[in-house]
Parts: sequence; C-alpha cells; structure tokens
Amino acid sequence: MYTTLVCETRHDLVVKNSEFIAFATPISSTENALEWLKTIRSKYKDASHVCWAYKIGVQYRFSDDGEPSGTAGAPIFRSLELSNLEAVCVAVVRFYGGINLGAGGLARAYGGAAAEVLRLAEKLEIHPRVAVKISVSFEQMSALHRLLEQFDTSNRVDDFTENGLEVCFEALESEIAKLEITLRDATRGHGILEKLFIS
Repeated sequence: MYTTLVCETRHDLVVKNSEFIAFATPISSTENALEWLKTIRSKYKDASHVCWAYKIGVQYRFSDDGEPSGTAGAPIFRSLELSNLEAVCVAVVRFYGGINLGAGGLARAYGGAAAEVLRLAEKLEIHPRVAVKISVSFEQMSALHRLLEQFDTSNRVDDFTENGLEVCFEALESEIAKLEITLRDATRGHGILEKLFIS
C-alpha cells in the first residue's frame, strides 16, 4: 500500500515580490511526469524558473532550472520525501519580483511552497493488486470456492480444464502470502497458485 494524490493541486505564495506557484500531481511513470512538466512549462512560458521534483518507487529526479545549485529542486524533493507520498510530481513556477532572496530564502520559498501544496492536496491510498491463477482438481473445487470468499478478489474468471478448475483473478498484493498458505491448507498442498503480473 502507498499514498498518492487524487488530482492536480495548486498553491500560490508571494515572497518579497517574487510569485511562487506550486503544483502537485499524481503520476504513473517518469514519462508521465516529464510530459506533465512540459505542459506546465508551456503554460508559464514567461516564468523566471520552473523547478521541480518527482518520486515514483525508487526513481526520482529534481531540477533547479537555473536557480543557484541546491536552492530549488533539492528543497522541493525534500518536501516530497517528508510527505511520505509516492508517484507524485511537484513543480514550482517562479516569477522574479526584483528582490534577491539569497540561497536560504530561495530554499525556504521553494521547499515551503512544495510542502504546502502537498499538505493541501487530497490524498488517495493505493492497494496494489496482483493477478493470479489458481489450479485445483475437480474434488477441490468447493474448497477453493469457500477459500476465495475470504479474500478481496476482482476480475474473476473460472475456466474448466481436463484436470479440474483454473481460476484467474486479482487479489491484494498484501494478501498473497496468506492466500498461498490458506490454499495449501485447504487442498493439502495440491492446489497451485501462480502470480501473473502486478496490475
């Protein structure tokens, strides 16, 4: 299980005449993140900087987009890490207001804008599912049906074969270990469980 965002969220901040517009959005891949960043850049072509960070699984990147090194991308990424959110991209658009903020001021502004947009955004818990196939003999069909009633399954398809019954479905990733043990006990080790893919 992990937590991400429901939809794109915006937060506006003004620091010493510089306008910071922070956006956060859920992403499905690094390609998705980069495409979204392109749309933000095209929408704010006249912005001084568009600094950003994303995190999806073990993959992450961030950019200062011309701001002094370490004053924008890294603080945005730190805010993203501290939020404990996954599969999220944050962009902070800056319009320079004529007053230099200094390295510390920039880091606080970018990091603070990112932290606030992530705090305001509506959250969504994701429970990853795994597609599995269970094969049992005809004698074990009723045991399998009773067993499956104990689990949160979806997209179930039953298919009769020469040797018995094959049931394909999606189960919560967090329940797979328990499902394997329950299947083994219910079929005295004869039922076969195969993981197909993570959906």
